This record gives sequence, structure tokens and C-alpha cells, in this order.
Amino acid sequence: MKLTLRGIVFSALMAAILVLFGYISIPIGFSPVPITLQTLAVMLAGGLLGPLYGFLSIFLVVLLTALGFPLLHGTGGIGHLVGPTGGYVMMWPFAALLIGLLLSKVQFRGFRGYVLAFIVLEVFGSLLIYVSGVPWLAYRYSMTLTNAMIQGFYPYIIGDLIKAVFAAIIIAPVRMVYPPSRLTGLVHSNVIKAS
Repeated sequence: MKLTLRGIVFSALMAAILVLFGYISIPIGFSPVPITLQTLAVMLAGGLLGPLYGFLSIFLVVLLTALGFPLLHGTGGIGHLVGPTGGYVMMWPFAALLIGLLLSKVQFRGFRGYVLAFIVLEVFGSLLIYVSGVPWLAYRYSMTLTNAMIQGFYPYIIGDLIKAVFAAIIIAPVRMVYPPSRLTGLVHSNVIKAS
């Protein structure tokens, strides 16, 4: 695996954006899951940085949170990751990885590229996260899967669609000029080898 200084810097920047977006939080009275912009950061990480650095940037936040750094909504510690929203959070790095992998196959010229980007971002930057998030929420609160869907999925669908549209509008033109390999410096020779 090759790491570049530029890639590490952009990963740290994207990790900081994820933390910042966590502070933009709107609680929903009937649900323990707040509305945040964090999934937008996950989409942007995979879409702009590609699979390797997208994964690393989001994984960095998850790891540091587990170690006790107050990075998610101002809280940290392993307790946060096994709390009601832990199922969502633990899927974030893998969502960024899959977004990066799949968007590398998309040609971003024309409207079709935006539509394909939106589909990838919605499926893997939103719906995939619910695959682990909703069952974990049901387990933590000893509720039925139906109730977990009501509290941890349905209220967020429209917001996630909007975030996926917004992310596609940002990612598509940037990738046409700066594909992840160029943005993160993988096309240059100053590479740090990681074992």
C-alpha cells in the first residue's frame, strides 16, 4: 500500500470536516438518532479522495473516537461506538471505501455521470449505512426492527437524498479536473511506503 503526503493531508482535512459536520446536529424528539451532515462528509470522502484515502479519513475519526477523543458530537470513547448510533458510525469507513471504488468506474461527462454518481452516493453513502445502523439501534433499545425503521430510517430518507444530490454536484466537476489519484498525489513520485 502506498501513501503520499498530500493524500495524508487531504485525509486529515476530510476527517476534520466529518468532525465539524457532527456539530451540525438537529435532534428528533422521538428518535435517539439526530439529523447531521456526517453522511455528507462520508460521501465526499469516498467521492473526492478515492477508496484508500476515503476509507482512511473516516476510519481515523472512528479510531480516535474509540480511543476517547471527543470527535463525534463532542463525545468520544468506546461507549459512543457501542451506543445507539454505533451501527451507523461503524459502517462509515466501508461506505467511503465502496463509494471510492464504484465512482472510479463512472465517466463524469454529461448528465448521465451526475445521475450515476447520485445513485452510488445514495446507495452506498446512505442506504448501506442503515443496513448496520437500524439493526444495531433495534438491539440497543430492545425494539422491533419495524420500530427501529420508524426511529432510525424513515425520518432521514429525504435528507439523505438531498445530501446525495449535493455531494454529486460537488464531486462530479471536481473529479473531472482532479481525479483522486491526482488530488492525493498518487500520480507523483514522492510516495511514502506503508507496511
